[in-house]
Amino acid sequence: MEPREALIGAALALVVLTVGVSMLMLVTRLKEARVKRIHPQAMATSIQMASRLENIQPADNYRNLFEAPVLFYALIAIALAVDHTPPWLVSGAWVFVWLRIAHSFIHCTYNRVFHRLAVFAAGFAVLIGLWITFFLTLPR
Repeated sequence: MEPREALIGAALALVVLTVGVSMLMLVTRLKEARVKRIHPQAMATSIQMASRLENIQPADNYRNLFEAPVLFYALIAIALAVDHTPPWLVSGAWVFVWLRIAHSFIHCTYNRVFHRLAVFAAGFAVLIGLWITFFLTLPR
């Protein structure tokens, strides 16, 4: 597989994770609202929803997938645009994706904060390292 394809694959994997978490969030919300007989209008805002639903972990994780990963998507887009896709970038991108998958798994299941924090910190460190190394290795 070409490095460009592998980078696009990593971005696609993160998109698939985001879609998966959004589906989990939807199913979780609908199921809990039906069991508790909560009218949809009673959950019109995030504050109302948080006050009525107990399992908001998928929603929290979904929001997380639009925070640090935005920096990942930007790096991939820039790397593809300037045609600078070295093998270390591909490997690091996939490490970041796997760490985000682990983060989402922890967050949406047993949600142990220190486990989630460790995986998040590792992923964020990888991402910052990728950005710094990418900048330093750009052809001049």
